Amino acid sequence: MDTPARPPGELHGDAATVVLLRDGRAGVEALLLERPGHRGSFAGAWVFPGGHVDPEDYRGETAGRRGRGAAAPEGEPDVESAARRAGVRETEEETGLRPDAGALVPLSVWVPPVEAPKRLRTWFFLARSPAGDVALSPDEHVDHRWIAPAEALERHGRGDMSLVVPTWVTLRGLLGARSVGHALQEAATGERAVFRSRRIEEPGGREVIAWAGDAAYDAADDAGTHGSLGAAAARHRLDITSLPWVFERSSSPLLRQHPADD
Repeated sequence: MDTPARPPGELHGDAATVVLLRDGRAGVEALLLERPGHRGSFAGAWVFPGGHVDPEDYRGETAGRRGRGAAAPEGEPDVESAARRAGVRETEEETGLRPDAGALVPLSVWVPPVEAPKRLRTWFFLARSPAGDVALSPDEHVDHRWIAPAEALERHGRGDMSLVVPTWVTLRGLLGARSVGHALQEAATGERAVFRSRRIEEPGGREVIAWAGDAAYDAADDAGTHGSLGAAAARHRLDITSLPWVFERSSSPLLRQHPADD
């Protein structure tokens, strides 16, 4: 029997990503894993550890530390706690390192564009890496690297390292971190950003990923296209037309909402 098609724009589930950090000689370093180049999701890209939130992740005890404003309504599943458990499980499976679930700091939530073939809402957490050597799962990744965010972005800009949009934006957000402790404190005292992504095609062949607060995001038609924007138009976007990618954001505060508001 054929599986019924999902309505356009429906989420296919949840996923968790853990950004493991350590203090290196030149500053903060993040762990990136290289996906196989010939198969699977994000083929050839360098990504953070993570994966699907599975049914068993909902059956564990509720994590002691919730994200700000993250209490689930009565009778509804606690998705964040499940994502926290999934992040720990997937990180251990993929790297051999097991972070403390209670020490994961909520960072962001990413919702893919409606046209994405598989729409997984992904919960990003920051964590200090536990001690130990990385032991890759050969079925999942082919290489790993501890790397400073600035170096990863530079390599991507030259075409030497493939990054996906959430990884790129997360690394950019870590550029000002003086230490792992500083990065964790900044994330813990701020609000979790929610990125509901929309792909916009603009005149001249420009392609951008836009988020709430961008004039094109707010005015885009159902086809995801929009005309030229004036110089004063609000921006909250990543121009991915060509390398290096260009992040643009107006000075107005980032609009943040908890994903349960959807």
